[in-house]
Amino acid sequence: MVARRVIASVVQRQVKYVKTVPVATAGDLVAAVYRQAADEMRLVVPPVLLHSPSPQTLAAYWMLMRETLMTAGAADRLAKEAVAAAVSVANICPYCVDMHSIGMYDLANEHDAEAVAGDRVDEVADPRVRDLAAWARVAHQPDAAVHRKPPFAEAERAELVGVAVSFHYLGRMVNVFLSNFLLPPRLGPRARRRVKQGLSLALSPTLREIRPVGRAVALLPDAPLPADVAWARGHPGVAAAAARSFAAFERAGARSVPPAVRQLVQERLAQWRGEEAGLSREWCERLVADLPAPDQAAGRLALLTAFASHQVDEDTVREFRGGEPRDAALVEVTAWASYAAARRVGSFHLIECAS
Repeated sequence: MVARRVIASVVQRQVKYVKTVPVATAGDLVAAVYRQAADEMRLVVPPVLLHSPSPQTLAAYWMLMRETLMTAGAADRLAKEAVAAAVSVANICPYCVDMHSIGMYDLANEHDAEAVAGDRVDEVADPRVRDLAAWARVAHQPDAAVHRKPPFAEAERAELVGVAVSFHYLGRMVNVFLSNFLLPPRLGPRARRRVKQGLSLALSPTLREIRPVGRAVALLPDAPLPADVAWARGHPGVAAAAARSFAAFERAGARSVPPAVRQLVQERLAQWRGEEAGLSREWCERLVADLPAPDQAAGRLALLTAFASHQVDEDTVREFRGGEPRDAALVEVTAWASYAAARRVGSFHLIECAS
C-alpha cells in the first residue's frame, strides 16, 4: 500500500518550469515515447514528462536511456543499476540516487544499495558491484587510477559506458526540472528503507523483465556514429541509440542555443577533466561577461547545466525566459548542455575500443 501511494505521488509530481504534454493530447512522436515508457516502466515517469515540450529531444533521451539501461546484453541489470546510482551520486542528483538504489534493493540487497547511495563504495560487500560503483563514481574523471584497468569485460563496455553517459545526461536534467528527492525528505532513515523495500518489490517485474534491443531506435532517423562515441560500437542497440540521439541533441542545440554559447560551452568542455565547479558562480559570470548581451542568459543557463546543474535556480530560468519564453527552448538549451557534458564523459572511455 505504501509503495503504491509513493508511485502515485511520482506520477503526479509537478515538473518545474515547463508545462508537460498530457498523455491524452500528445502528438505522434511524444505519444510513441509515452506508450513505450508506460509499457516498460508501468508509468510515464517524470524524467520522460519533463522532455515532452521538445518531441525530438524526448525521443533522444528515451532512446539513449532505454537502449543502454533496460535491454538485454553482456552486462546484467544489477551492474547497470549500480553504475546509474554511482553516477547519480557524482552528479549530486538525490532523485536519481533514490530511484536506482531502489533498483539495487531488489537486484542485490539493502546493505549494498545503501552503501552506494551513501557514497560509501568501500563498504559494498559484492566485489563486482563494489568495483563497478567505484569506477562509475569517477567516470567523469579520466585521470582516476581505476580507469587504467576498467572492472568490466570489453563486451560490456558499450552498455556500461552507455549507462554512465546516459546518467550524466539525465542527472543534469533532473537537477534542473525536478525536485531534489524522489522520496519525501521528512522520512527518517528507517522509514526510508522500509519505503525503498516496498518500492523495490513493486518495481521488481520491470527490473527483471528482459527487453528486446532496438525498440526505441526507430523513433529517430539514422545517423553516423561519431568517432568520439566509439565506445558504443560493441552493442548494436547502444550504437544506434547513441548515434541517433546525439544527432537529435545537436539539432536541438542548433535550434535553441546561440552559436556563441555553444562555442563557449564546447571550449570549456574541451579542457574539462571532471573537476567540480565549486559553490561559487564567479567562474560562470566571468565567462558569460564575454558573450554578447542577448546571449548571456542562455550562456549562464547552459554553463550551469553542464558544470553545476544543481545550481540552476528560478532566477537562472527567469532570466532565460526574459528573452526566450518557449518551453521547448528551455528544454533544448538544458538538454544540449547536458548532452555535451555527457558526451565529453563518454569520450574519456575510448582506449580499448578504438580500431
